[in-house]
Amino acid sequence: MRLTKKGHACVRLEQDGTTLVFDPGAYSDPDALAGADAVLITHEHQDHFVEDRIRAAVESQPRLRVFANRAVAAKLDGLGERLRIVGEGDTFSVNGIDIAVYGELHAVIHPDIPRITNVGYLVNGELFHPGDALTVPDRPIATLLLPAHAPWSKTAELIEYVREVSPQQAIPVHDAGLSDTGRSTVQMLMGGGGPTTGVTYRPVADGETAEV
Repeated sequence: MRLTKKGHACVRLEQDGTTLVFDPGAYSDPDALAGADAVLITHEHQDHFVEDRIRAAVESQPRLRVFANRAVAAKLDGLGERLRIVGEGDTFSVNGIDIAVYGELHAVIHPDIPRITNVGYLVNGELFHPGDALTVPDRPIATLLLPAHAPWSKTAELIEYVREVSPQQAIPVHDAGLSDTGRSTVQMLMGGGGPTTGVTYRPVADGETAEV
C-alpha cells in the first residue's frame, strides 16, 4: 500500500487503484478526499471530521462511500446507502481491501469530560489507525499509525502502547499540535533516544508518500 500523510490524523492509502482516506478533519489538506473511493472516520471531533467537507465530497464524487460510527453517522443524515455505520467487531471490504473495526471509546481527556465513541480501522490485517484511543488489536500488525500528541496523552503512555502492540513500524500521526522541536523530541524518545520500544519509528511528513 502507498500511504500519503495529508495533515494531522488524515492519511490516504492507495492499493490496486483504490483509495481510502482516514479522518479528513479541520487540520487536513483540503484535497485529501479528491478521487477517493471511501472515507473512514474514527470519531466526531473536528480535527477528524468536518460535516460540510464530507457532504461536499459525497455530492461531487459519485463513487465515494462513508464509513463511521453511529455518532458521526447521525450528523450525516440523508446520505442513504452511501453511508455505513460500523462498530467494534465489524468487518467490511472496499474493492477487495479488507477492513476490521476495533475499539469503542475515545481516550479520557479529563474525568469531567464525557467520553465519546471512537473506532479504529485495521486494513488488510496489516495497518491500524486507532483514532483517539490506545486500542490494541487482537493480532500482530505491521504498521501502527501512532497518535503522537493529544490533550489526552503523554509520551510515556505512547511508549507503553507501542510496546504492547509491537508492530514492525510506527508512523506518527495526530501531530498538528507539535512544533518542529516537539516532533523532534517525540521522535528522539520513541526512536531509540529514550526507553526502547524495539519498533522502527518512521516519521512521514505532511504531503509525503511512503510504501507500507
